[in-house]
Amino acid sequence: MNTRASATNGAADGRASTTRAAGPTHQYLSFILGGEEYATDILRVQEIKGWDTVTRVPYSPDYILGVINLRGSIVPVIDLRVRFSLPSAAFDAATVIIVVHVAGTRGERVVGIVVDAVSDVYSVPMENIQPPPNVGSADHMFVTGLARLDDKLVIILDIERLVISSVLGDSKAAA
Repeated sequence: MNTRASATNGAADGRASTTRAAGPTHQYLSFILGGEEYATDILRVQEIKGWDTVTRVPYSPDYILGVINLRGSIVPVIDLRVRFSLPSAAFDAATVIIVVHVAGTRGERVVGIVVDAVSDVYSVPMENIQPPPNVGSADHMFVTGLARLDDKLVIILDIERLVISSVLGDSKAAA
């Protein structure tokens, strides 16, 4: 993807969006989930893979769809709709698996997360990121901030905390 200043809808035309700023910026991959736009640190993204069937693992949590074989590596796949208690939706041509890598207690882990669609790549100035509101729920523990981008807010997820608590079952990471 090419980075381009002030693209209004990078997903529609294949170009990435940026916001001009004098201060430091950080790049995020954004995706759609249940009609809302989320983003994660682009440095955590290994690849984006079209939807493919997964092999279900018995007795795994309902938000773990199963595993895929990714070039010889067995990769667990998380359904973010289920993890975030969103209504289910049929997987279609836009559904993708974002393969991310995170540091775990036993070294780096590779995990897939299923999302409705990939949206854009944003370069966000640090001053455009607000802390998450305190809504009195443990569900916000995966939200690191809200990015103000032109006329919308994008929810920035701590994908490492999400994956560690979801796949590794490490409740201390989620706290």
